[in-house]
Amino acid sequence: MPCIPDAVMLFAAGFGTRMGALTADRPKPMIEVAGRPLIDHALDQAAAIRPRQIVINLHYRPEMIRTHLAGREKIAFSDESDAILETGGGLRAALPQLGPGPVYTLNSDAVWTGPPALSQLASRWDASRMDALLLLLPAEKAKGYRGTGDFVMDEDGRIVRAKGAPGYAYLGAQILSPKHISAISETVFSLNQLWDIAIAEGRAFGVVHDGGWCDVGRPEGIAEAEALLGKARDV
Repeated sequence: MPCIPDAVMLFAAGFGTRMGALTADRPKPMIEVAGRPLIDHALDQAAAIRPRQIVINLHYRPEMIRTHLAGREKIAFSDESDAILETGGGLRAALPQLGPGPVYTLNSDAVWTGPPALSQLASRWDASRMDALLLLLPAEKAKGYRGTGDFVMDEDGRIVRAKGAPGYAYLGAQILSPKHISAISETVFSLNQLWDIAIAEGRAFGVVHDGGWCDVGRPEGIAEAEALLGKARDV
């Protein structure tokens, strides 16, 4: 399994508008779940693979995240104060800090139970066959997820778009090669474009998460996430 990544892109630049009044005075990654900001839950996942570098993109109320993380090692920031670049544009802007080769990307609006998310990806990554390796759960097991599935997966782990069929939910954690990013002309774009290229070339794969996951994109997700964490502690 050559070319195991050693850098993490942590997405934290969104407005969090679905959280309503909870984000009136703070960015969504600073909302607390079980007494800790969401960004700390995400950083726990990143710490498990002992990365060389973590880059966090910032836009809305960035000073709160900078202050909260002041003094922590191996963390750099990618400033999107002028405009949110979405996931693809945000990754491209951060590449000089992340370094060459494949990277982990991780969303900051979820909680996890079970084995560390990025460690599971690292154990399955094979750069000779893959340009994208996404962490997934069956849609019905992904708490807070609204949909029937983003992808379907064959017996070899190769994924394609679900297109309305029952399938797997993407959990906001992956290993991704940015090698095709220079071919995208837009400044603001989604990582969906890189996935589509990888899918077309047969180089997009999935791994089923061996644990629980809860999206915290809406206020009601906080209680659901805390219940998930509490249940894991009681086991």
